[in-house]
Amino acid sequence: MQASTRVMVAATTMILGAGGLAGCSSSASSAGSKTVTVAYEEFGDFTQLNTQMQLVKTQYEKAHPGYTVKLEPIQAAENDYYTKLTLMNRSASTAPDVMYEDTFLVNSDIQAGYLAPLDSYLSTWSDWSQFTASAKTAAVGSDGKTYGVPMGTDTRALYYNKTLFQQAGIALPWAPKTWDDVLAAARTIKAKLPGVTPINVYSGKGSGEGATMQGLEMLLYGTNNELYDATTKKWTPSTTGMLDSLGFIKTIYTTGLAPDAQDALNPNFGTTVATDLIPNNKLAIDLDGSWVTGNWSSTGAKPWPAWSSTMGVAPMPTQNGQDPGSTSMSGGWVLSVGSHSANKQAAFDLVSLAENKANSLNYDIIASQIAERADVASDPKYLAANPLLGFFTGLVKVTHFRPAYPVYPQISDQIQVAMESVMTGQSSPSSAMSGLAGQVSSIAGAANVASGS
Repeated sequence: MQASTRVMVAATTMILGAGGLAGCSSSASSAGSKTVTVAYEEFGDFTQLNTQMQLVKTQYEKAHPGYTVKLEPIQAAENDYYTKLTLMNRSASTAPDVMYEDTFLVNSDIQAGYLAPLDSYLSTWSDWSQFTASAKTAAVGSDGKTYGVPMGTDTRALYYNKTLFQQAGIALPWAPKTWDDVLAAARTIKAKLPGVTPINVYSGKGSGEGATMQGLEMLLYGTNNELYDATTKKWTPSTTGMLDSLGFIKTIYTTGLAPDAQDALNPNFGTTVATDLIPNNKLAIDLDGSWVTGNWSSTGAKPWPAWSSTMGVAPMPTQNGQDPGSTSMSGGWVLSVGSHSANKQAAFDLVSLAENKANSLNYDIIASQIAERADVASDPKYLAANPLLGFFTGLVKVTHFRPAYPVYPQISDQIQVAMESVMTGQSSPSSAMSGLAGQVSSIAGAANVASGS
């Protein structure tokens, strides 16, 4: 996506983004080549990232006398973070040397000219051999060059509160085989436990990419359809699977199974789910990511020692139980070097330090990340850190990845619009899908959308 387009898409947050730039004006190009600035998100599930970056800053300045690491944590929800990072990158005077990038934005940011290729640095970094083959593709551009180093990946599944399930008379362990099984459990919770929200599936503009990935795509990729046909190289926004996925959203939000739409559309709702609704027994089922447990660790946003005995997990089933029986989505974040950096070697030195074995091990543990390094994945400390690690790692065999083409962020934005129109009752699933198909055709070009879509 072009930079100008991304700013237009985020117009509703422009004022907030501009206000957040007042303290972000000392990149390496403006403060001297011995200052390395690092921009990252510090919000909700990302509080552990700030702790990690503080550690890296101390290590880097000790190992590089005369250098200063300037941390620029951006305290904003997901969509606002993307907007602020875009605004910072539009000027060499505010662009960071190192930035925390969501993998789905890598190609659009390459196209916008914000990221520097790292191949010449990676070729002489011995640690690169420890990264898995799939990890190495996370930040590869359409030009075949690599633009970031992965900090960890994730999968998604259904969390459920075992205490609430027992109170509602639902047998444990819970193992839904179809969407109907999921809805049946939610309806039982609604009938037996007034005051408890039966199920949360992120939806609408407020949750940003979380709505697209944890919500719509977790449903869609459990049908017989996907968002992009890799064989024909065409987008497929108008399919039976898309219609049924939007129908699922309509069902839970219009029959009192999901959170109140007004609450769910709050950009901070993900934090509310992880730090209030789940630990305070207000939510029975949550379709969410493997990182959520990091909120409940001793260093997390909401320490909750009882989480491991209270919460259960189940794979998200395919729509009708068809093979492979369950589904998941994987994404992740990378550390990238900015194209405007005046000292890219110093910037990459920070990336390589932040992602050595010791630091990767520490971060993967405190942030509940699925390791991208082979030596971390096999480390006894990592294996013993989280009782759900084996479960979430096991979902890799059924996981899917977003079609990370430059136009994907714009298409994702329109998916959120379609979801919101359905969850609020403004559109039927059919009309919402029709509108989405029209938008995708406009964004990607009619020739790149499957006929009938």
